[in-house]
Amino acid sequence: PENPGVIADCIGDNVGDIAGMGSDLFGSFGEATCAALVISSYSQEMNQHWATMMFPVMVSAIGLVVSIFTALLVVLRVPFVGVVDGKEHIEPVLKHQLVISTFLMTGLSYVAAEVALPEQFGVSALAPGLTLSVCRWEAWLCVAAGLWCGLAIGLVTEYFTSHSHQPVQKLADACITGSATNIIGGLAVGYYSAIVPIFAMAAAVYVSFNLCLMYGIALAALGILSTMAVGLTIDAYGPIADNAGGIAEMAELPHAVRECTDALDAAGNTTAAIGKGFAISSAAFVALALYSAFVTHAGMANVNILDSRTFPGLMVGAMLPAWFSAMTMRSVNKAAMEMVLEIKRQFDAHEKDHARCVEIATRGSLKEMIAPGALVMLSPIITGVLFGKECLAGLLPGAIVTGSQMAISMSNTGGAWDNAKKYIEAGMMKLDASGEPVTTKRRLDSKKHVGDDEAYSYDRHASYDHVRKGHPIHKAAVVGDTVGDPLKDTSGPALNILIKLMAIISVVFVPVVNGSFGGVLFDMWWKHFVHCSYDGTNPFKHHGNSTCLF
Repeated sequence: PENPGVIADCIGDNVGDIAGMGSDLFGSFGEATCAALVISSYSQEMNQHWATMMFPVMVSAIGLVVSIFTALLVVLRVPFVGVVDGKEHIEPVLKHQLVISTFLMTGLSYVAAEVALPEQFGVSALAPGLTLSVCRWEAWLCVAAGLWCGLAIGLVTEYFTSHSHQPVQKLADACITGSATNIIGGLAVGYYSAIVPIFAMAAAVYVSFNLCLMYGIALAALGILSTMAVGLTIDAYGPIADNAGGIAEMAELPHAVRECTDALDAAGNTTAAIGKGFAISSAAFVALALYSAFVTHAGMANVNILDSRTFPGLMVGAMLPAWFSAMTMRSVNKAAMEMVLEIKRQFDAHEKDHARCVEIATRGSLKEMIAPGALVMLSPIITGVLFGKECLAGLLPGAIVTGSQMAISMSNTGGAWDNAKKYIEAGMMKLDASGEPVTTKRRLDSKKHVGDDEAYSYDRHASYDHVRKGHPIHKAAVVGDTVGDPLKDTSGPALNILIKLMAIISVVFVPVVNGSFGGVLFDMWWKHFVHCSYDGTNPFKHHGNSTCLF
């Protein structure tokens, strides 16, 4: 009842899923707002009117009001929206908040655009001194693109991580043959879950940039984050339910209480994954807006990936998320091993020292984050100083592209593994008279052959046993959940920080990499060897006494 590991887990849920995710979304929120305000300040039509200049802030403020109203629908138990009559209604009610807030925000943001923005106004282009004339409805479409991109990511995440749908149910079936097939199936679920979100983000970027250039990208990021209060609400729901389950188990409350908290926790795992999806997508948009600021301040009218410096930077940047993830997962592994040994020592010695386990986790998290933090902060500085702004212009998009996809995959993989375990613990996987599991495919096949009514009767009235804790199938699911925790709670969310922080540091250090200190290794030592580029017309470029061939 007084397992020190459970107590440390409760504290860790508060720190990671509430404080950590909240600070991540808050950072994206502030950076997206600042990016939109800075870009709008270059427009003469926009900075002449306070309401026009404050349109990004108005979008955020309206989103807050919409989020409060949506939450009240659940509190007041409005029919068809906020009524929870059973376990099966938990996830739909949480999903309704996301859908309703998106619809309301789409309409109200149009009203804000009509009130605050002029009929025609100019937004600055990447090249200095150039502007693009846009309409107020085009700015609204950028916000709407971000809103619906966020909703699409949320719905796809819900499908791949909820035990109400086939991906998690089939993942539970994979536990029948052991841990290895569970791990393989979980990785496949995570990879599949990244396809639709990436297409949604690509479509939102295309629409927003073509309508309002980088101002549109910043508005799309604000569109995703405008319902941040709803996202944080459903994200915090997960660790609250998880902690309630831990307290119920330690207090040895009746089994019915634990069953109730498990149902809440299963829904919370899905909503937590949805919150992480919002954080990842918004981080990608914010990083892209900051990248445009870097390119503009560095005086680069365009970025040519065929440049002899840019393409190597692109390759290295694509590798950085994998390097960073390896460091964070190894850190989790080291701290977990130390904590397991400490818990075992306390049980063997009949000693109660809960603070010791909390200290191990706290000390490990602070100490082990030094190296990954240094990697994130020093990579753009070293790249810019040694290899120049062209190489840094390749490093950043490489990290953004691979980091966003890896983060989505990791987050959803961990959520699917966790809910596959919850699916089994809830007794939803059954054994027939011969002890064989009744898989998802077997249930679906029964519906096809004997009809829906007989199939449901087959499931309801046959004398099946249930897979419970301690069964080999459940043990395989626990292994998957254990592997998934560092993916969904550490490495995945941390990649948001990587892509944003690298972009921010690059913008701050533009005067350094754009001055005499930028590219010292190439310009001073190797300029007769590698200082060549392809200009799109002549494949032969002469530099001094050397000839370069692309």
